[in-house]
Amino acid sequence: MIPGINFILNRVQKPARYVGGEWNSARKNWDSVSVKVAFAFPDTYEVGMSYLGLQILYHLVNSRRDSLMERVFAPWIDMEKEMRERRIPLFSLESQKPVGDFDIIAFTLQYEMTFTNVINMLDLAGLPLHTSQRTGQHPLVIAGGPCAFNPEPLSDFIDLFVIGEGEEVFTELLDLWISLKGKASRECFLVEASKIQGVYIPSLYEISWKDGKIRSIKPGLDEIPETVTKRVARNFDRVSFPDSPIVPTTEIIHDRIMLEIARGCTRGCRFCQAGMIYRPVREKSPTTLVAQARKLSANTGYGEISLTSLSASDYSCITEVVHQLLEELQDKKTSISLPSLRVDAFSIELAKEIQRTRRAGLTFAPEAGTQRLRNTINKGVTEEDLLTAVSAAFAAGWSALKLYFMIGLPTEEMEDIEGIVRLSRQVLEKGFSMGVSPGRAKVTVSVSSFVPKAHTPFQWEPQAPQDYLFSVQKTLKKALKEKSLIFHWHDPRVSFIEAVFARGDRRLGGALEKAWSLGCRFDGWSECFNNLLWRKAFELTGINPESYAYKRYAYGDLLPWDHIHTGVSKKYLIREHKRAMSAEATPDCRAGNCPGCGLCAELVAEPELYGGKWIAEIQDVVL
Repeated sequence: MIPGINFILNRVQKPARYVGGEWNSARKNWDSVSVKVAFAFPDTYEVGMSYLGLQILYHLVNSRRDSLMERVFAPWIDMEKEMRERRIPLFSLESQKPVGDFDIIAFTLQYEMTFTNVINMLDLAGLPLHTSQRTGQHPLVIAGGPCAFNPEPLSDFIDLFVIGEGEEVFTELLDLWISLKGKASRECFLVEASKIQGVYIPSLYEISWKDGKIRSIKPGLDEIPETVTKRVARNFDRVSFPDSPIVPTTEIIHDRIMLEIARGCTRGCRFCQAGMIYRPVREKSPTTLVAQARKLSANTGYGEISLTSLSASDYSCITEVVHQLLEELQDKKTSISLPSLRVDAFSIELAKEIQRTRRAGLTFAPEAGTQRLRNTINKGVTEEDLLTAVSAAFAAGWSALKLYFMIGLPTEEMEDIEGIVRLSRQVLEKGFSMGVSPGRAKVTVSVSSFVPKAHTPFQWEPQAPQDYLFSVQKTLKKALKEKSLIFHWHDPRVSFIEAVFARGDRRLGGALEKAWSLGCRFDGWSECFNNLLWRKAFELTGINPESYAYKRYAYGDLLPWDHIHTGVSKKYLIREHKRAMSAEATPDCRAGNCPGCGLCAELVAEPELYGGKWIAEIQDVVL
């Protein structure tokens, strides 16, 4: 234990964030393993412990006899102050050992607004911030997650990126580390690691610019691949999954069992990065899910199970699985929640099944206010679908629903904004017409600003200007004033910084480091975000952030992330972008011909579905 930790715990908010010792956490003998990994989540304990990927990798690594994984989270502002004043280094929860003593520090990058926390955690660990300054005596700093699909803004600070799903590639990296430990230099390890599919080493690639544009992205050695292709976990029904996850001793954001029922999505929403990078769809069998739920319930004591996937109601056997789980766990009065519902896949039958025990909240995501704009973004739902779905929910006993929309979408017009107001009022009126009293009825309307993301059909589109987004928010706030309508919105200034780094390149590293040095931390938290400091950081480093967020790329431009390959072809993304500009929808490949994204053929990773036959035929689609 690091001296002084117990003393400062009495001086900070929520000391449970830093003490560990939770039920099902692992305490392995430090000296009995060959490789020691610190899983670093660059946000608070409450946020990080709600991330299922942490539990999966924690279980995966600690199931090995030759490896251990311990956890570390970003210390809150008060804890950082105490640590710096007393020179206490960043430490792990399980053994309270300095993070700098581990062999590997593994960050997950879930959100661009955590990037300053990554730098802060490296500094608190006493490590050189830049990968070029680290030697064989320092831990290897790696990172994965959705933001790793455009790794360039963090390339100065991260030694190795994992592109794609981590179960298989992480195992291969640990095996390589153990095989080369004490036998090869840090540089040799990185070269060998780059040969593993899904591993990207920024220092091994050379990028050149001309007239402010990227001219080339090339490997510096012949043995390094020109493009890095993501990893996909195959045989998903048998993939490693924790049946005894850590149970926090303090309340977290998602304080419940998380049961992953599927990965991937076939819907093809053109704004959705997750829908592109996590393809193909893979489902677990109902038998596996019920067995896992039984163990999870017994080993955690939770009273709620959340069925997680990009779209839980798209799972082929969702009604059957919900029914089986409720029957299996009815004696424990365990409730089921579906955190992500498509309005065209919801039914009265499913609604009734869900509310047999405790009634959890329901959120529907129409995304846009008019059918034209929903076609543009390929959100294949109609107004009739939404009203049918909310009718099912009201009929089953719900009185409060949430609706999720985006503003600033490509081709958006004022008619689309007015459509958000009209749809929200229609949903509320539907509740009244079905007998929900005005005192109980509540419709929460949440609006976020569109952020163009890499590897999507909208990656070429600029973000809408901040003045426009603030104006739209003002219009919606004024129009949604009814007592039973609640309006929530997201700060466009935060979305702007998110867009800068989502579309950024290596030149942003200096601005990111400067923002951190000026005091930027927890930028995704409204009470911590400081727009003036970010503006100062860009100014001091000579970076024009508008040139990133507001840039409209041409199809022929070399994009900062073009050497990272998701398996989805660029021809497909271009074709989808053109269809978006004509407001043409593309059918879901579950229900028709293959749209030709290219992933199934290229990655040799076929969809894995239960309860339905995959009818899409892989075709050659000509642009």
